[in-house]
Amino acid sequence: MRVATFSLPNDPTPRLGVVVDGDVVDARIALARSWPGECPGTLIELIRAGPDAWHRMAELVQHVDRADPHRGPNAAHRGQDIRWHAPIPRPSKNIVCLGLNYASHVQETAKPGRQAKIPVVPVFFTKAPTTVNGPYDPIPWDRSATEQIDYEVELGVIVGVDGRTITRAASRRHIFGYTIVNDVSARDLQFGHGQWFKGKSLDGFCPMGPVVVTADEFGDPQNKRLSLRVNGDTRQHATTGDMIFPVDAILESLSRGMTIEAGDIIATGTPEGVGLGRTPPEYLRDGDVIEAEIEGIGMLRNRLVAG
Repeated sequence: MRVATFSLPNDPTPRLGVVVDGDVVDARIALARSWPGECPGTLIELIRAGPDAWHRMAELVQHVDRADPHRGPNAAHRGQDIRWHAPIPRPSKNIVCLGLNYASHVQETAKPGRQAKIPVVPVFFTKAPTTVNGPYDPIPWDRSATEQIDYEVELGVIVGVDGRTITRAASRRHIFGYTIVNDVSARDLQFGHGQWFKGKSLDGFCPMGPVVVTADEFGDPQNKRLSLRVNGDTRQHATTGDMIFPVDAILESLSRGMTIEAGDIIATGTPEGVGLGRTPPEYLRDGDVIEAEIEGIGMLRNRLVAG
């Protein structure tokens, strides 16, 4: 199942959609007569309803007659007729991120003359909830805060079931699905502060989406191609199989002694090709268009806009 959050031109209220054959089906309207009780109206509501609800929605939406006038005029929409939001527009917590999770990225960001040091445990940091941005919305550039904006395409994991001290073998039972994250970074802040939180957390610095693909449909998360282009020029191209710590190892490490909860978002790190790693470094400029793509999910397309 491919789920999204969207709104209509005449109603900005975000709502839960399921993408079927190119149409975005409004779950609450389309399933009003077939859902037992009140149908979830947001992705967070669906996730927290649990696996039985996920499977029920996936089954019911396949049988929706999108041409049935009794379901109302807003039961299904073409993608170009709606506004796409980040799947979870306002997470309840910081987004958990992995740093240095691809050996090639560790190598390209190592200081000159120093041997790259591959992490032996996952390197965690977070991005503030206010970074979340839509899959096609502008990335705001506050030039009073930073002059060195960089890009990072990453596979995002959406936690579906609460858990603590989760084993690798059990990890997939705790995953709702996967999405695309662009971990936009202010490098001057990142290194000037001596830690990563501020440089990763400027407003709008986390485009996400356009959909979440449920784990059962997505398949093996360590066998997907990911890439990023700037103005059509490919800068990053790799496979998730290159991760130092795969998704199951990330969940095992993160949850050891710490509860992860339904709706939590984890960004799993980026491969080589970032602007910082080029010689000389090549940061984004006003008006640049950044396209981040992951096989089986889709593409983010955002323009950097200086304010």
